[in-house]
Amino acid sequence: MGASVGHNAGPRRRRGRARRVASRPMSEINVTPFVDVMLVLLIVFMVSAPLMTVGVPIDLPDTSAEALPSEDEEPLTVTLAPDGTVLIQTTEVAQSELVARLQAIASERDSPRVFLRADGSIPYERVMTIMGALNAGGFREIGLVTDSGGPRLDGSGE
Repeated sequence: MGASVGHNAGPRRRRGRARRVASRPMSEINVTPFVDVMLVLLIVFMVSAPLMTVGVPIDLPDTSAEALPSEDEEPLTVTLAPDGTVLIQTTEVAQSELVARLQAIASERDSPRVFLRADGSIPYERVMTIMGALNAGGFREIGLVTDSGGPRLDGSGE
């Protein structure tokens, strides 16, 4: 008789204890929705990141130079396309209007830096002509854009 009373009392105690635990407020944070939101944001940024680059297709020369530090403001970019056209960001401009248009744009910007992108097939003389025009127009901070990972002169690279 004592064994049967003890056997019946055990489950009742457990049920009563389970009810008390379940009625207490939960103190842990539910992390699952947070993880779900982070994964969705990761996918959105992975899909949209390639779309945020300047959309003029050119074949940049390779170099072993280090990248410049990034800025808060989107850089002002001049592009020399393979067919010889000159673009400011993605807008085509005549070479004679290049400096005047850049000066108008730069007057509204914080950074005086201009990046010059040129296709690898563009002759060096043409690149230097545009760079000289930018310098004569008052643009002293001109960065040349290249692809990294190119050949090195010290023989340590490809």
